[in-house]
Amino acid sequence: MENNQLLQIRQALHQIPELGFQEFKTQAYLLDKIKNFKQTHLTLTTWKTGILVKVHGTNPAKVIGFRTDIDGLPIVEDTNLPFSSDHEGRMHACGHDFHMTISLGALQRLAEQPITDDVVFIFQPAEEGPGGALPMLESKEFQAFKPDVIFALHVAPELPVGTVATKPGLLFANTSELFIDFVGKGGHAAYPHLANDMVVAASTFVTQLQHIIARQMDPMSSGVVTIGKITGGTVQNVIAEKARLEGTIRTGEPGAIDEIKHSIETLAKGFEKSHHCQITIDYGSNYYQVFNHEDFVDKFREIITGTEHIWKEAAPAMTGEDFGYFLRDIPGFMFWLGVESDYGLHHSKLNPKEDALLKGVDIVELTLRKLTEV
Repeated sequence: MENNQLLQIRQALHQIPELGFQEFKTQAYLLDKIKNFKQTHLTLTTWKTGILVKVHGTNPAKVIGFRTDIDGLPIVEDTNLPFSSDHEGRMHACGHDFHMTISLGALQRLAEQPITDDVVFIFQPAEEGPGGALPMLESKEFQAFKPDVIFALHVAPELPVGTVATKPGLLFANTSELFIDFVGKGGHAAYPHLANDMVVAASTFVTQLQHIIARQMDPMSSGVVTIGKITGGTVQNVIAEKARLEGTIRTGEPGAIDEIKHSIETLAKGFEKSHHCQITIDYGSNYYQVFNHEDFVDKFREIITGTEHIWKEAAPAMTGEDFGYFLRDIPGFMFWLGVESDYGLHHSKLNPKEDALLKGVDIVELTLRKLTEV
């Protein structure tokens, strides 16, 4: 696939971001592109809004999987690009338009020139939420195509184009969404003694949450509880009857998530009594850590070394990625691909350099061909 074709695909996908399990236009676009590839060696199936494509090898001994995510985010785009999102309040602010384009480019190359082993290209929905990896992994469609080894990439705005970065072991954290609702008794602002103020309760709860990390977790463990959104009340002179906190829990160890949740629930029970309210907690989507298998990271390092691409040892991050569920079940790895943007992931002005598209296709194709040797 030529570079100008990659640009056209990326820009077209960038204009139609859709939320998890609503990627109908995206799926249709991907299927339309794939049907124009050479079909001799391809077998295709769909799962919900996702797609699985097997490229049959010339003399297969195993199946290699490459996964890409396809959903967008509920973010209002602010890039002023001529191909900005056509879907109001939706944006490919995490680079999934890049991921899909790279996957299509590599798929076309292998369709025309298969490798020895079978290769499965996985277009997974709902990575940003509510989580598509685990139900896709458990589906009969995936099990029929299940690879023996799997890998994936994620764009890295902070890295220069041409740079790849990863590491053995923990790359991305264990994560859980966090939604906490407070219900008390509203009233007139002039009579606080006749009401139970949920803005005060929720605000105090936020500060107490930080004590869980600072004073209840083992200081040698890593964890964070962040509240990113607070809502409560209706007008300035009415004491709020309801309030809501929305946030995230992230840890470096799977078991630490459960410990933090237990502490939050214990704290909530005390708050119900001290603030005379009812508290309900919802953990939303939970993602398992991305834990790279050392042997495959070592092989990937060998593949990159000696090429035009630059290898960088990555540091573990508290970012979350449901690709971790695949790696829990199938050996493999994930790596960062440099795309050099002034703005980071999930930012309304994220604008990755499109020079990274062709480099991404080259890296994925090269890795697929070399993994036949493992």
